[in-house]
Amino acid sequence: MTTTRRTTGTTPGSVRLTAVVAALGITALAGCGSSDTSSSGSGGTKGAGPKAVTLVSHDSFNASEAVLKEFTEETGYTVKVLKSGDAGVALNQEILTKGSPRGDVFFGVDNTLLSRALDSGLFTPYEAKGIDRVAAATRLDAEHRVTPVDTGDVCVNYDKKYFADKKLAPPRTFDDLAKPAYKNLLVTENAATSSPGLGFLLGTVAAYGEKGYQDYWKRLKDNGVKVVDGWEQAYNEEFSGSAGGRKAKADRPLVVSYASSPPVEVLYAKPQPAEAPTGVATGTCFRQIEFAGLLDGAKNEAGGKALLDFLIGKKFQEDMPLNMFVNPVVSDAKLPELFTKFGETVEKPTTVAPDLIAKNREQWVQSWSSLVVK
Repeated sequence: MTTTRRTTGTTPGSVRLTAVVAALGITALAGCGSSDTSSSGSGGTKGAGPKAVTLVSHDSFNASEAVLKEFTEETGYTVKVLKSGDAGVALNQEILTKGSPRGDVFFGVDNTLLSRALDSGLFTPYEAKGIDRVAAATRLDAEHRVTPVDTGDVCVNYDKKYFADKKLAPPRTFDDLAKPAYKNLLVTENAATSSPGLGFLLGTVAAYGEKGYQDYWKRLKDNGVKVVDGWEQAYNEEFSGSAGGRKAKADRPLVVSYASSPPVEVLYAKPQPAEAPTGVATGTCFRQIEFAGLLDGAKNEAGGKALLDFLIGKKFQEDMPLNMFVNPVVSDAKLPELFTKFGETVEKPTTVAPDLIAKNREQWVQSWSSLVVK
């Protein structure tokens, strides 16, 4: 699995799972599977086994075999996962095959791409069972064409050791990042080539408005912000707080990453530290939401509906955090101890309405590029 370089092609799950693993030197995660895998189950018809329901997804959909097997035992359907590259590529393929989809359910469109997916008419409305347990703030489509499945927050991470050694308080807000005390410390991803880079840009638009964000980025540029192509380079090569960055002798103690990055640093460290080596500037976060939907023309509509119900069920929701490093959206799902002990709760992330993103994304990215990159 590799980290994509295209803005519309990365998702919270794909960036965290692939690039963090690369940064920590892990070759694979158990259960990650291939681009065409099925769950196992004991029931079914003679010879062929249970009928399959096909989930089309970005490359980083991941679930434990035990949970997928439980779905099979409960419904009689196996889950066939058709991984189709990054989220933008997968979405483009479904738009091209609209009405004759490659699968039954599509997973992985997030709020930065949502309007495009809905305007394309890809999904058949379906109100999933248990939707009342899903956080209201994540239910962005009143017609139930898509079902919220997970959330993730793009946030600035900081190297705790650096700031302790310098006896300098780490930044907490967007405003802090532009202060002289943090000059030449921040590395971010290009908003035109990276999903977290775009998320960070959208966070500044939400914080300062469509006019004020440009002035803010002028301040950041004057304060020495460094821009690189993608998450892996920023986190693994430039950020001094990550395992990869320490090996590379990186010198930037601030990086645009995710609120779930500190628990991942602990999870793959040997031995595991008592405290995460990195922290999160919670006043710099942008909320990403991932959705799944029943594809229009699905061959196994009943199986697709059952799968959507399962994706927001407690068992799958509690299985997600340590498989895709994202947060559940249902009220009764518990986070694993690794997240509660080492992660940060983002109480007030910034957000931008999907229709505004769809209308202005290209303009915002072009303006940002002319200010910061050129």
